[in-house]
Amino acid sequence: MTTSSEHPDWTTTGFSTRAIHAGQDPDATTGAVVPPIHQVSTYKQDGVGGLRGGYEYSRSANPTRTALEEALAAAESGGLRPTADGSPAARGFAFASGLAAEDTLLRAVVRPGDHVIVPDDAYGGTYRLIARVFGPWGVEHTPVDLTDVEAVRAAVRPETRVVWVETPTNPLLGVSDIAALAGVAHDAGALLVVDNTFATPYLQQPLALGADVVVHSTTKYVGGHSDVVGGALVVASGAQLPGGLASPASGTDVAGAVGFHQNASGAVAGPFDAWLTLRGLKTLAVRMDRHQANAAAVADFLAAHPAVTEVIYPGLASHPGHELAARQMSGFGGMVSFRAGSEAKALDVCARTQVFTLAESLGGVESLIEHPGRMTHGSVAGTALEVPDDLVRLSVGIEDVEDLVADLTQALA
Repeated sequence: MTTSSEHPDWTTTGFSTRAIHAGQDPDATTGAVVPPIHQVSTYKQDGVGGLRGGYEYSRSANPTRTALEEALAAAESGGLRPTADGSPAARGFAFASGLAAEDTLLRAVVRPGDHVIVPDDAYGGTYRLIARVFGPWGVEHTPVDLTDVEAVRAAVRPETRVVWVETPTNPLLGVSDIAALAGVAHDAGALLVVDNTFATPYLQQPLALGADVVVHSTTKYVGGHSDVVGGALVVASGAQLPGGLASPASGTDVAGAVGFHQNASGAVAGPFDAWLTLRGLKTLAVRMDRHQANAAAVADFLAAHPAVTEVIYPGLASHPGHELAARQMSGFGGMVSFRAGSEAKALDVCARTQVFTLAESLGGVESLIEHPGRMTHGSVAGTALEVPDDLVRLSVGIEDVEDLVADLTQALA
């Protein structure tokens, strides 16, 4: 496992070991086992250009953010070996939000006239960014049912540069075949980008299935405590820019281009936010085990309830993506959606819960309930991505499951 006693190689260890240790060596000065918060903007140079550890200004790099970026890269690259020259299998980048991460990636890999394939049930914020920010810039997009590989292949154009995947999707929990879509994207000379926020790197590792870039809103499960906003990109080593694009940092590698844009645009994670996210990552595995155990029980309860017309959860045999999810994920996650039969009933359920808090976001230890059509996905109303008006989305927390079921029982009564 180790390359030296001071700098162990964590690539061959299990997920929880990597999440706790990778990028987080004890502090060299004090031996502190938790990386310190380097709440600093600038760094003393030992002569002009004499940087200590490469640090000069915290927009460009900060030791606390570096620790998080290395830890995220290690978490997402399980099963991948370092490159022949000993470089890591992936490189991580931490941002101020998930959408800041997405914006930076798109600026790095597309140009006016390019084309992006997106899920036809994508997260509303992603769709808004691509359609209403990059659209006027000249980037076109096509919403496609990503569970249909041949439909994705048919949507590819000569200008297609990115196939953007969410699996499971938000909020309809569609499951897409990452390996098959990687083949479609790469045949077209495009990148496969996977938003892994719902599954988390504990349950799904897209890079090992052929993805080029993984996106996270670390606000969600990675942070896990509803106390920090952040985002991340993890780029596979060797991923190349599509369409003959050159990196402004020189070369053609995606990681170099993302690194340049991260510094040039500056939407980076602050040191305290990075520290909170790093703390959350350490306990991701044990939290996800409880999240998904509770979610499975809630899904079973809802499936048997007469007031519920449909339950959407990949762990149910009735889910169309159940078998695929079982193959490419190690668990089914903590998100459950269901349909209440009418918008009025859906809104009533959202108003009546007590343990489930009515709020946007997801992935925290507390259970949340929301109405996507009026809340998180209001930006896609009237588009091909509009969600059913009777849909309710649950982020199932880690409370006692008996209390969660009792709360839903009274809310549905």
